[in-house]
Amino acid sequence: MRATLVFVIFQLFGIYSLQISAQTIDLKKQDWKLQNQAGTVSVEHANPSDVHLSLLEAGLIPDPFYRDKEKEIQWVAEEDWAYSCSFFISDSLVQLKNPQLIFEGLDTYANVFLNDSLVLRTNNMFVEWKVKVGSFLKPGYNNLIVEFLSPLKINRLKAEQFKVRIPDNRGFTRKAAYQFGWDWGPEIVTMGILKDARIEFGKEVKITDLFVEQKKVKGNKAEVEIKVEVEAEVEVEAEVEVEAEVEMVADLVYLQKVIKLKKGPNHFSFPIKIENPKLWWPNGMGEQNLYEFKVSILKSGKVFDEKSVTIGLRSVEFVQEKDSIGESFFFRINGQDVFAKGANYIPQDNFLSRISKSDYEQIIETAAKSNMNMLRVWGGGIYENDEFYQLCDEKGIMLWQDFMFAGNMYPDDTTFLQNIRTEAAQNVKRLRNHPSIVLWCGNNEIKEAWNSWDWQKSYNWSEQDSSRLWNNYLDIFEKILPGIVNEYSTGTFYLPSSPSNGWGRDIAYKEGDVHYWGVWWGKEPFEKYNEKVGRFMSEYGFQGMPDQKTIERFTIPSDLDIDSEVMKAHQKHPFGWENILEYLERDYPQPENFGQLVYLSQLMQAKGIKTAIEAHRRAKPYCMGTLYWQLNDCWPVTSWSSVDYFGSWKALQYFVKKAYNKYLISFEENETGLEVFFISDDTNAIEANIKWRLIDFDGNNISDGKREVSINKNSSTIVEFWNEKELKKWRPLESKVLIVDVFNNSQKLSSAIKIFAKAKSLTLHTDNPKFEIEKTKDGYLLSFKSTSFIKGMQINCSEDGFFSDNYFDLLPGKEKKITFKTNSAILKKDNFSFIYLGRLKQ
Repeated sequence: MRATLVFVIFQLFGIYSLQISAQTIDLKKQDWKLQNQAGTVSVEHANPSDVHLSLLEAGLIPDPFYRDKEKEIQWVAEEDWAYSCSFFISDSLVQLKNPQLIFEGLDTYANVFLNDSLVLRTNNMFVEWKVKVGSFLKPGYNNLIVEFLSPLKINRLKAEQFKVRIPDNRGFTRKAAYQFGWDWGPEIVTMGILKDARIEFGKEVKITDLFVEQKKVKGNKAEVEIKVEVEAEVEVEAEVEVEAEVEMVADLVYLQKVIKLKKGPNHFSFPIKIENPKLWWPNGMGEQNLYEFKVSILKSGKVFDEKSVTIGLRSVEFVQEKDSIGESFFFRINGQDVFAKGANYIPQDNFLSRISKSDYEQIIETAAKSNMNMLRVWGGGIYENDEFYQLCDEKGIMLWQDFMFAGNMYPDDTTFLQNIRTEAAQNVKRLRNHPSIVLWCGNNEIKEAWNSWDWQKSYNWSEQDSSRLWNNYLDIFEKILPGIVNEYSTGTFYLPSSPSNGWGRDIAYKEGDVHYWGVWWGKEPFEKYNEKVGRFMSEYGFQGMPDQKTIERFTIPSDLDIDSEVMKAHQKHPFGWENILEYLERDYPQPENFGQLVYLSQLMQAKGIKTAIEAHRRAKPYCMGTLYWQLNDCWPVTSWSSVDYFGSWKALQYFVKKAYNKYLISFEENETGLEVFFISDDTNAIEANIKWRLIDFDGNNISDGKREVSINKNSSTIVEFWNEKELKKWRPLESKVLIVDVFNNSQKLSSAIKIFAKAKSLTLHTDNPKFEIEKTKDGYLLSFKSTSFIKGMQINCSEDGFFSDNYFDLLPGKEKKITFKTNSAILKKDNFSFIYLGRLKQ
């Protein structure tokens, strides 16, 4: 039975009567003006969050996402800009004590003037800034100016001063690296009052941090310690009240302590034991039970300040154990070994302030319903907003959290290193209550770059230069950052760099995590995914074009050619189009028009990554994680994403959803024959029946069979095998399909089909399937049936909506039903169109 329990009360004795009436002025809601330093460009009623958005909304620059307009807005980042506003303070408000000016995020180099006095200088996009401003405020109207200095100009200046050339000047600035351009993103170097900004009055006692540290969660007991940090401007007498909604609290002691709350920071803590806690589990393994803890500071029943956190009780072990081949690399949650299934995540927009809560909800819901249990927050982006982490907590999405360092070396001056310490401490403390975070990683690919990207030669570093840069690397990633994690989030695993070893070295596949880019960068065939399997595959990928509707939103008809300047502008990889066409030629029929190219590129991307995921899952428990690159986009572009900028699922996302199912049937062909694997993420062993049949593309039965098999928990098991001699009897294979189903009693656990030839070699029919449509409560039910095998069927609709399945194969004589969720009231058959491989070959 649930109950809200008030279980600790501290008496804090002092000598001061506390100011109760705290108030706040929301600065983001003021009327702002924007002007460049030269005074030649100005915007009234400007959007304070972003200079580019202010100019865009005023019609002074084009939309950089449209066509090739990105190049026309580059001048903005070369200018210095100033936002200004006035805000009113009443006589009574200005009398309140301890006013603080608080910026939760400023992007990035800013000088803040209050009533013509410089009160703050900033140099980090990732931190919160606070400054006491009591001596600068006055009754009536107050003037606030926030000057933003061009990061590009500052980076060039710092590069001249540093003398040693680093791979990219972006490394001098603590700002999201992807905004300077990446091989999937535009160069849009933003400036602005990125997050909330306010002035707080009267908070002379403030709870600055609340941490529920999980000391031990094992069996039927959880031991936690509630740690509270309070900042006091005065010595006070007050009560501290802690509330929690829990099932049962054991060994509860009501504490009455006399504590003098001194001026400055104060820390206190107390332990709690919880019997029979309901645990937090990753998606697919159990429920995501969450507990709320609330701390309040009161006097005579009136609240001075309060703070709440929500936690999930769980144990996390990171397992690295030596074995006969190398060393394991996996997570154990609540005593259960977990195979990580997921993707790499990047920021959802180049303009961070316009990412909405619904955007976060949509992408995390996509991950959850696609059977993912982990995302890697990539180190070239940002430490995400609180909503992101809360949603991951609620949906059971474990997080591999990078610190924001990627593909670069960094300066070693004292100011820069202290800036890093502040950034790391603030963000670890902000995020440490989230049960979803299971790992902190120092950086993305810097160790790999140092060892394999030939930087020393490319940038003409002397031995002294190399020693200086590498020693600074060791200071940041093997001293400062692990020290911060250990101090503020004890017990959370820290990994200095990802990957642990480069994909060109044999050791990469025996221990640590690996970024395998032999496919795509190395132009190796998709079949290499079956060979290059490591202990934890934290990056790999292949490009696919975005949805046709997405392309039409940033183009005009004459742009629909990969040789057009617009399509080149929305392909940031140096040989992206070359790779797509080369891989298509290997395996697929050649497209005859732009629409077919869009379709085939997505189908090919999905096939490639599906091959990789299945190879990784078949190798369990040797391999215990697969995170493809990448889940999402920051703008409309041809990239490695499975969901495009406008939220449309590519073929890859549909394939991923099936490849990450709890139960999976997977095929592996080798020199001895054909093996059928059954992969189970179930925490229990099961008894299963496997049924198979071989048919031709017209549905005629050629061979079949069945057998019983025992499946161990959390395992990969070979459940059927045909040797080369048996396979010869099935030839020719260009018009055959193998169907395998696995049942537990009468429940179908999984189903899969095997095609034996490349798509371009299949002898497919061209007959259209029978298609029916039926209106439902929230959309339409679509039914398909064909007399022959249909490969890679994509459904399109003239109206927006979401298909429950797409890019699917249709077996002869078997009806396929899918749902189409849409707000459109009336749709007919004419609203839908289809494309599939057989139709391409007409």
